[in-house]
Amino acid sequence: MPLTANESVAQKWENSPHPEISVVMPCLNEAETLGLCIEQAARALRENGIVGEIVIADNGSTDGSCEIAEKLGARVVHVSSRGYGSALRGGFMAARGHYLIMGDADSSYDFSQIPRFLEKLHEGWDVVMGNRFQGGIQPGAMPLLHRYLGNPVLTGVGRLFFHSPSGDFHCGLRALSREAFLRMDLRSTGMEFASEMVVRATLLKMRIAEVPASLAPDGRSRPPHLRTWRDGWRHLRFLLLYSPRWLFLYPGIAAMAVGLAVMLWLLPHSRMVGRVVFDIHTLTFASMLVLAGFQSIAFALFAKILGITQGLLPPDPRLDRISRKLNMEAGLLIGVLLILGGACGSLFALTHWYSMSFGQLDPAHVERIVIPSICALILGLEVILASFFLSLLSLTCRENLNTGAPKA
Repeated sequence: MPLTANESVAQKWENSPHPEISVVMPCLNEAETLGLCIEQAARALRENGIVGEIVIADNGSTDGSCEIAEKLGARVVHVSSRGYGSALRGGFMAARGHYLIMGDADSSYDFSQIPRFLEKLHEGWDVVMGNRFQGGIQPGAMPLLHRYLGNPVLTGVGRLFFHSPSGDFHCGLRALSREAFLRMDLRSTGMEFASEMVVRATLLKMRIAEVPASLAPDGRSRPPHLRTWRDGWRHLRFLLLYSPRWLFLYPGIAAMAVGLAVMLWLLPHSRMVGRVVFDIHTLTFASMLVLAGFQSIAFALFAKILGITQGLLPPDPRLDRISRKLNMEAGLLIGVLLILGGACGSLFALTHWYSMSFGQLDPAHVERIVIPSICALILGLEVILASFFLSLLSLTCRENLNTGAPKA
C-alpha cells in the first residue's frame, strides 16, 4: 500500500537526526496549566504522526514547573534573561526542529491545532500566524479592553505602518521555519517580541499566512503576566521606533508645510479670520513649526540610516538615490544660502533701524523681516549640521555593509 502524504513526511523525519517541529512554550511559574498544555501538544503530535519535540523555555520558575515538564517528557531550557521575548528566543535557539511553533503555557491556546499550522509551513510559507478573531474567542478569554481597543488598534497601526497582512499581531500561537527565525534576528526581550516578529517578517518580505486560532479563558488562578497599559505602550513604542516615516518623517513634513504656509500668508500683513486677527505672534509660532518640522525630517533620515546600519531595517534603494542627489556638498550649499538670506534680512532690519536713528520701531513692520531672517539663519545652521551628520552615518552604513555586518 502506498504511503500517504502525511506518512511520507513522517517517515522522512523519523530517519532524520532532528525532529520536524519543536513546540516551544515560555514558562514562568505555570505549574497549574503547564502539564495540560504539554499533554495536549504531545497528543497532537502523536495522533497526527508528526515527529517533534516539546521545549519548555523556563524563565526562572520556582513552583515546580520544570519538574512537571521533565516528568511529562518535555525538554526544559533554562533562560536566565527575564522577559517573554527572552524566553522565546532562548527556547528557539535551543530547539532542534526544522519548524518552530510557539504557544503560551496557560491553557488558553489549543495545541491540537498544530497540524493546520504545519500544513501551511509545508506549503512554503515562512511564518504562519494564528488569528483569534477568526478562530473564536470564548467568553472571558480576552478582556473587553484588549478585544475592542488594544488588539484592534495596535494591529491596525502595524498594518498601516508596515502593510503587514496579519490581522492579529498579538496571537500567541504561531509557527515559523528555523531559517525564518534566524533571518529575523529578533532582539526584543518583553511582550513586544510578538510585534517584532510580525514586523521583521514583513520588512524582510517573508511569506506570511494566517490560520484561525481559538482562545479559551486562562486556566491559572493568579493574574496573567501581561500588564495592559505597560505592555500596550511597549508594543506601540516598538511600532513607532521601527517606522521612522510615521514617527518622524510624516509629522515633520506636515509641520514644515503648515509653518511655511502660515509664514507666507502673514508676511505681507496681518490677516483677519472672522473676529480673530493673526499677526506677528502667529508668525513667530509658524517659524518655530518650520524649524521643528525640519528637525523631525532630519531625525527620520538619521533613524533610517542607523536602523539599516544596525541590521534593524532592510536597505532602502530610495534612500540611496536621495543620498546621491542630496549629498553633503548640496546640503552645505543650501545651508550657506539660507544663512546668507537670513543675514541679508537681518542687515536690512538693522539698516532700517539705523535710518530711524535707532529709535522706536513699528513691531508689526520690523518683525516681519526679523522673524523670517532668524528662522533662515537657524534653519541654515541646522541644514549644515545635519549634512555633516548624515554623511558620517552614511559612511558608517556603507562600511558595515561592505564588511559583512548583519543585513536585514
